[in-house]
Amino acid sequence: MNYQTIQFDTRDGVATLILNRPEVMNALNTEMRSEITHALTTLPAETRCVVITGSGRAFCSGQDLNDGAAATDLEATLRDEYEPMLHAVLDCPAPVIAAVNGVAAGAGANLALVADVVIAAENASFVQAFTRIGLIPDAGGTWMIPRLAGHARAMGMMLFADSIPARQACEWGLIYECCRDDEFAQFVATRARQLASGPTSAFLSIREAVRASFGNDMSAQLKLEARLQGRAGRSHDFREGVAAFLQKRAPEFRGN
Repeated sequence: MNYQTIQFDTRDGVATLILNRPEVMNALNTEMRSEITHALTTLPAETRCVVITGSGRAFCSGQDLNDGAAATDLEATLRDEYEPMLHAVLDCPAPVIAAVNGVAAGAGANLALVADVVIAAENASFVQAFTRIGLIPDAGGTWMIPRLAGHARAMGMMLFADSIPARQACEWGLIYECCRDDEFAQFVATRARQLASGPTSAFLSIREAVRASFGNDMSAQLKLEARLQGRAGRSHDFREGVAAFLQKRAPEFRGN
């Protein structure tokens, strides 16, 4: 598909989706949301990892306030455009890395935080900028951030709209990793290859189990683990992993 607001490429099992409106710091408009949703819900069958990143100096500055009706009829926009986009990330059939190359603000920050793993460059930052224009955090921010960083930090971020540097975000547990700017591209590529060559179905089961844990008691979680582990134990990748371990070689996972 000939996308206008994103760049999309798949190579060696890694799909790279680049938010590509650098002139407005990759602000989200209706077209970009539609293109992100389309790209993530029509992935090539060979995709085993997705990387979402931004072009230029920003990851994503959030909602484009010049985006016509989408910037004024916020309830409809969130329901009809943001929800499908976020579910495309959440339900992606491959693990998703958000590679945050610069500022991630508002809905742009929350687009990153719904990924399975967030890796940020040292110059990146995360800001819940909504109260600066009289709004509340949306795009899943009020659900994700308390679970990632805790109640006190979530409230502080949202009320004060402070910009949280990547290193601090990592220390808080808001994101997984932070690396030097000059190492960022290579570091993300290495992590993406690691996931793309791994046991994809096991990765997706981990995602399922971790998400369910917030609503389960221990008994329910143990039952879920048993079911998911039973499924993993019947997979090619489990057989290959055991054989590789016994033969003292690197496994060649197929993702199933």
